Amino acid sequence: MKPNKKGTLTLSADALTFSGKSGNTSIQRSSVTAVSAGNQRVEIWGIGGRLLRMTIPDGGGVAAAAVMHHRVDMLTVEFTDSSGGYHAAVFLLPAKEADRALESFVLTPIPPRKVSDTVCHNAPVEPKSVLVSAPNWDQAEVPAAYRALVYEHLIDRIQSTKEVAHVYRGGEDNGQGTCPQYKVHLSIAAFKEGSSVKRAALGPAGMFVGTTQMKFDVTFTDSSGALSRNEQITATMRGESESTNVADHVAKSIAKHYATVLKSADKSNSAKNTVNPAL
Repeated sequence: MKPNKKGTLTLSADALTFSGKSGNTSIQRSSVTAVSAGNQRVEIWGIGGRLLRMTIPDGGGVAAAAVMHHRVDMLTVEFTDSSGGYHAAVFLLPAKEADRALESFVLTPIPPRKVSDTVCHNAPVEPKSVLVSAPNWDQAEVPAAYRALVYEHLIDRIQSTKEVAHVYRGGEDNGQGTCPQYKVHLSIAAFKEGSSVKRAALGPAGMFVGTTQMKFDVTFTDSSGALSRNEQITATMRGESESTNVADHVAKSIAKHYATVLKSADKSNSAKNTVNPAL
């Protein structure tokens, strides 16, 4: 199911099923590893509401922003696929509905499971493949929805990077006995949750107040041990966009850095394989 689709979420004893115009998809309860509920305040009518406020003269749009918002609940479901790969989905629900959904999981507790990276020992390397391991969130308190969105956006962004073959998820086993050539690991360094409502209501000052910030320590390595690069990447959400959009900003920045690292590694390998005719 593609992201940002509208539909109906149904919870049964065996699965969570999301049904939309383009079809439906299910997450089996037996594959669920964690469930969380949260909420954020967003603008009424989305982009349409922002455009409407822009037409209000004499600063009335900024004043309207203080009241043109509503609460949206976020139900975050973490689960594994048939290959053991880690996934997460965030469902946006009407106010208080996420808490109601969470109650159904309280009645059927989830057994604790830890997502681990694929362990490779003396196995063939799959060229141009990359493992995006499950991030380390220990250094900051980050809501589940942000954690899920950072990971899923990062998977999508790296998958669309040129010269990338297969993107492995944390815990994934392809069953073919091969290992990824590269690895990307994230560790949260700092997190500050802002407010899109505050940013909109303060007008230009909202560019500096109510911002949402995420900072990560990112490590890029390869299977040979020749590549090991550490970088700190920061993303900030300003303006009137929803605060959770910072997740895609982080993912986009990391994917760009990965493409640069990949290009540099290819150049280095090419230089090593070049034979000087004079010799």
